[in-house]
Amino acid sequence: MLAGPAALHLLLPAPPPHRRHLAFALPPHPAPPLHARAACSRRPRRRALPQRHGVARASAAVAEEASSSGPAKFSVRIPVGDREILVETGHIGRQASASVMVTDGETILYCSVCLSDTPNDPSDFFPLSVHYQERLSAAGRTSGGFFKREGKAKDHEVLVCRLIDRPLRPTMPKGFYYETQILSWVFSYDGIHSPDCLAITAAGIAVALSEIPNKQTIAGVRIGLINGQFVINPTTEQMENSELDLMMAGTDSAILMIEGYCDFLTEEKLLEAVEAGQVAIREICKAIDVLVQNCGKKKMVDAINFPPRELYRHVEDISGDELVKALQIKEKIPRRKALSALEDKVITILSEQGYVSKDSSLGVTESLDDIVEDEDEDEVIVDGEVDEGDVHIKPVSRKPPCQLFAEVDVKLVFKEVSSKYLRRRIVEGGKRSDGRSPWELRPIHSQCGLLPRAHGSALFTRGETQSLAVVTLGGYQMAQRIDNLVDTEDSKSFYLQYSFPPSCVGEVGRIGAPSRREIGHGMLAERALEPILPPEEDFPYTIRVESTITESNGSSSMASVCGGCLALQDAGVPIKFPVAGIAMGLVLDTQEFGGDGSPLILSDITGAEDASGDMDLKVAGNESGITAFQMDIKVVGITLPVMEQALLQARDGRQHILNEMSKSSPPPSKALSRHAPLIHVMKVKPNKVNLIIGSGGKTIKSIIEETGVDAIDTGDDGTVKITARDLSSLEKSKTIIANLTMVPKVGEIYRNCEIKSIAPYGAFVEIAPGREGLCHISELSSGWLAKAEDAFKVGDRIDVKLIEINDKGQLRLSSRALLPDADSESNSKQQSSGSTKEKVPQKDDLIKMTTRPKRKKQSEPSGAENATTKTLEKSAAAPATSQGSETAT
Repeated sequence: MLAGPAALHLLLPAPPPHRRHLAFALPPHPAPPLHARAACSRRPRRRALPQRHGVARASAAVAEEASSSGPAKFSVRIPVGDREILVETGHIGRQASASVMVTDGETILYCSVCLSDTPNDPSDFFPLSVHYQERLSAAGRTSGGFFKREGKAKDHEVLVCRLIDRPLRPTMPKGFYYETQILSWVFSYDGIHSPDCLAITAAGIAVALSEIPNKQTIAGVRIGLINGQFVINPTTEQMENSELDLMMAGTDSAILMIEGYCDFLTEEKLLEAVEAGQVAIREICKAIDVLVQNCGKKKMVDAINFPPRELYRHVEDISGDELVKALQIKEKIPRRKALSALEDKVITILSEQGYVSKDSSLGVTESLDDIVEDEDEDEVIVDGEVDEGDVHIKPVSRKPPCQLFAEVDVKLVFKEVSSKYLRRRIVEGGKRSDGRSPWELRPIHSQCGLLPRAHGSALFTRGETQSLAVVTLGGYQMAQRIDNLVDTEDSKSFYLQYSFPPSCVGEVGRIGAPSRREIGHGMLAERALEPILPPEEDFPYTIRVESTITESNGSSSMASVCGGCLALQDAGVPIKFPVAGIAMGLVLDTQEFGGDGSPLILSDITGAEDASGDMDLKVAGNESGITAFQMDIKVVGITLPVMEQALLQARDGRQHILNEMSKSSPPPSKALSRHAPLIHVMKVKPNKVNLIIGSGGKTIKSIIEETGVDAIDTGDDGTVKITARDLSSLEKSKTIIANLTMVPKVGEIYRNCEIKSIAPYGAFVEIAPGREGLCHISELSSGWLAKAEDAFKVGDRIDVKLIEINDKGQLRLSSRALLPDADSESNSKQQSSGSTKEKVPQKDDLIKMTTRPKRKKQSEPSGAENATTKTLEKSAAAPATSQGSETAT
């Protein structure tokens, strides 16, 4: 039996195994300075589980599972659309700040949130990083490449990371500088329920359960439009027939992020979709709040650290007049330099020299001890005479106290003050930095065909934003291969690549792999242009668009849409309609700056207006509908009426941009470039495809080498695509393939056929590449032959006629039937059966050939090819009138 401290130690519960709560005593240390105390604040200990049991059992939505051998697990089923998703926490990833498992069908996604032990230096950008990965093992697959382990994030994964990051960032409080990392993995995928929309909700739940003092809980859903009905989180099969692909995230009361693609959907229909999604998000957020009440951690509210309040007033006092003048500079680079110089001045005064406020410099109040001094200190004694009791007043010059502030705080406050002054100028004066009204667009100029060797090119300029778009056409080998869980296609024949070099903003920076921003902007522009492309059956080219931003001052992704549309027309791509894109901004609280309180929508925003505004809405399409849209909110949500106003104002802006694009000088050529490859599509019977390929690809390789074409692509459905640089090589390959896949008919005549081998009973004659028939010794000549070698040898060429096809598909040929002194009986049989049909290898009524689609007589190569094909069809349609007639090929 123990007594004393030892017994007391056994009775006390052991401290939790958490790295931030130390079980031993720390030596005393001096108190940290005021601005650094947030970094030293301890995170609160977790509440004991027994305190939650009663609440969890009282809730019908939350279930707690406890076992003697494992930790307690909390789960909740949340209705989403026509099914439920299962959310579980507490049993996995317990050392993370929070972790959840979200299940939809047999798709399972794991998400964790972790915080750093100490805060970073103050910054205007919340230190949040998001990583999303789709494990191929989730679908029972392994990478087909040399490296079997997942490595660099694929483009699709990067896009999902952005979908998670963008709605979470506005909910993070200012002044919270702990580095936060969100990790999300797909551990199981059933091929039916997409994991990307689950990833947004899972991240929102994990953040809500953690210590992060976020403002509101978020959730995300996907909305599809199927048979006129909006479907929440549709399956992959349903999405194949959907007219809309909308990803949306928000809180129970407002919208935070939307991104989607559609086929010229109207603004009214889009708003209906957003409204349906907001209802679903509201129900999810309510269920999440119940879960947080039962097992959520206490928020680190004490860790929020703001700059001193008086610093805002000091920055305005120093920079006020100069800041107003700097914001009136129209050009971006001079304005940026003026603001940078002013910022350096403010930092020098407040962080190095010290600042004396105007109130302190007006006068200094001194105490009686400071201004009244004894004559012992001040009186000069002369001849030993001192007047007792006399006092003398001495004027003392005292400087007011100087205040010094941290440089990082000054930078943060200067940026906020600059943003405030810019917003005030827009609301009060009705003019923006470049002098435009809120709904006015910048000057637009476009030029096409400036790169002579490119298949299509365009330079689109809007104000100080400029995009150089280049289109390259090619065959199937130029297609972009895809390898991920969600997309089942092997490759895509249209893709847009967006580049944002540092030189476009007059800076020096890193050049290398594309950033997440570049991947996201490129996908937005790609999906905006995709609906206007012709079907692949009509235009069998792989299309690559490159958009290089040569100048940037806002809305470079929408400039890529405009420039890409012009470049497609210049390359001769028969697009359905031209489209344009525009970026919209917002000042939500206008009452703060003397306005009437109604939101102020800005058209065609610049970079400064994007950074200082409350919204960035990008919309692409034409005057009749929308093809792509993306919205990011920098405040906690906007309402549907505000979004409706922004969409309608964006439609007017698109109409203006399309009118300016039609004035391009020089205009797009709308004809296929002479440097573009020729592509011919022909249809053969599916069972003939193997004849074209040959054993191990031997036949198709020999055709490419012999004719000089670039590539030959075959499909299981019998589609054959030939890509060539010139018309002659294309015609040669067409002839060879037509001969390989021909279906011979009795009565057809084959000219100039080579004898491949000779047997005692006859000769084997090749009527087409790879197709041989037997010409019996009795059919080789009109007279009697003892041996075939007596009249013919291998390599000789003769004309033959197909007279029989047996049950095994073997061909019986006759040369005697074509000789002038042929048996009269044979001639009479031929006359009774009809005229003799001569075989033309280039055309067979069982082989369908199509060339590149017509382009309104604007493409010289295409027209020449069509003319050649018509000539072949005309020749093939005319039957032979005599045995001696022959069609030239």
